[in-house]
Amino acid sequence: MSQLIVGSNRKIDPARRARFKPDNTPDNNDRVEIGPSALAFDEWEKLGLTVPDLPALRVYRLERLQQQIRKHDCAGLLLFDPLNIRYATDTTNMQLWTSHNLARACFVPPEGKMILWDFHNCEHLSAHLPLVGELRAGASFFYFETGDRTAEAAKAFAVQMADIMHSYSPGNKRLAVDKMENLGYAALIGLGVEVLEGQVLTEHARSIKNETELNAMRCAIATCEQAIEEMRDEMRGGISENELWSILHAGNIKRGGEWIETRILSSGPRTNPWFQECGPRIMQDGDLIAFDTDLVGTYGYCCDISRTWLVGDGKPSDEQKQLYQVAYDHMMNNIGLIEPGMQFADMSQIAHRLPEEYRALRYGVLAHGIGLCDEYPAVRYPEDVEKHGYSGCFEVGMTLCVEAYVGAVGGHDGVKLEEQVLVTDQGAVPLSTYRFETAFLS
Repeated sequence: MSQLIVGSNRKIDPARRARFKPDNTPDNNDRVEIGPSALAFDEWEKLGLTVPDLPALRVYRLERLQQQIRKHDCAGLLLFDPLNIRYATDTTNMQLWTSHNLARACFVPPEGKMILWDFHNCEHLSAHLPLVGELRAGASFFYFETGDRTAEAAKAFAVQMADIMHSYSPGNKRLAVDKMENLGYAALIGLGVEVLEGQVLTEHARSIKNETELNAMRCAIATCEQAIEEMRDEMRGGISENELWSILHAGNIKRGGEWIETRILSSGPRTNPWFQECGPRIMQDGDLIAFDTDLVGTYGYCCDISRTWLVGDGKPSDEQKQLYQVAYDHMMNNIGLIEPGMQFADMSQIAHRLPEEYRALRYGVLAHGIGLCDEYPAVRYPEDVEKHGYSGCFEVGMTLCVEAYVGAVGGHDGVKLEEQVLVTDQGAVPLSTYRFETAFLS
């Protein structure tokens, strides 16, 4: 979907407009589609950011997927995951709804243009995209939609898919699929299709960003950080966690961002243990408040950072300062260790170790990939490598989130920090810029 300035009566001079509207779409407030608002463009300009060239971004992402298809000798890649469809086509339609009602699908061939199945009467959302060669309907075969005719609908879709595979790659029965309903899988198998694990292809394709993708991500991060600052301005004792969290949502949406994947914000004793969703608790002066953004911002890119603050104008306690210092040192030391070519298992072994009293409540990963959402890779703590670790290495162009949670079992407080970084020839460099708390640091 084209990412355009939303309706606004503001005048923008032609030179600035040429820079900030790389797809050169016409100005018509009755026809603009989702994308960054004038507020976001103004802020990015002040920050000196470069907006992404969307046509080039779309071409790059399709090429990444098609490289993987050819590498795995597939007749094509069938996508149902809305984020994979977004990556392939840059189209959106009810992203959260279609994540649990698989009503959209996309076929990516080894070469050439894609086929997109959209929800009923939604073809207009994608009709203008040059990389989508054909629009179809009929990818819905989940029970709510098709009831006791679900098997019939799944068989009809599978027959379509077999015909498409033959037209693109005669004789090749290998089809990579990211996710689909069980009856669809069974119908494909029944037609002699060899169904391969498509997430291998999509995760590796998405893991390496070029400069155009990075420009989109920098814009999304800036949007998130502006919304964080608005949240901080309203932080005070006497308001609820929910009320504070809503400010982050509002700041994202008014700038043209899209949604937030989780609602992880907690205060006071709810910061320990971690992973408690925000609720009606009223924050008090002297509380720690910690959050994880998980925010899908402008252009669909995710900003996933964490910060911990002190509520009110007081000073942190010695214990709060210790927790924060350990989390900060842990995260920054680990960022400094990352370099291209390093195996994930080697990173786990040389990573900064948390003090013994904090290891039981450690976060699930040392670091993870980030793009349109959390993605490959996941790098484990030494304690978790044997059970959950896997092979692979850091590569130039990967974008990562490096994590730290520090809290003792039975403790009152916990501190959560997370930074978003880019792997370069020289190691990892920050992409996120939001400040840390000097009052907590020695």
